[in-house]
Amino acid sequence: MQRTSIADCGEVFQLGYVAKDLERAMDFWTRRMGVGPFFLMENIAFEQVAYRGKRADIDITVAIAYWRDMQIELIRQNNDAPSIYSGWEGGSGVHHMCMVVEDIEATRDIFVRAGAEILQEGSLNAEFRFLYADTGGGPGTIIEAITLPEANRAAFEHMRAAARNWDGKDPVRKL
Repeated sequence: MQRTSIADCGEVFQLGYVAKDLERAMDFWTRRMGVGPFFLMENIAFEQVAYRGKRADIDITVAIAYWRDMQIELIRQNNDAPSIYSGWEGGSGVHHMCMVVEDIEATRDIFVRAGAEILQEGSLNAEFRFLYADTGGGPGTIIEAITLPEANRAAFEHMRAAARNWDGKDPVRKL
């Protein structure tokens, strides 16, 4: 099947939120929503990242948990570098949806042909590449597309399994 629309590129598996107060956000999700445990990854080092076409030295901390099969990602930017996180004015609520794709370049082309604006793109390493596109629909309609190496798939499956058996204890686990 030839992919011609954004929806054809992949299945949404994640809802992403920007949280200036990450601890408060994790507390909300674990206590009120019953989602957890969160796996905390601090000061993520990107191999490269560009925001609106210019190199950006972004430092973020991410917390990931699962609500059944839906991944919940909470992001806090730790510095003031220009990025989709520091510049987001949506306040609270969904910042982006994420899908896993096979070919990031083909996905980029589809997004651009559909009229989406590429806001941020880069990589954690040669196999884990990403881009964020603004589809123009307002808050929560930024789409992240990622290529996901096998090691990351296994880590996500470990987190998903932890959520299935979570008893409410140890709600935040550092990686």
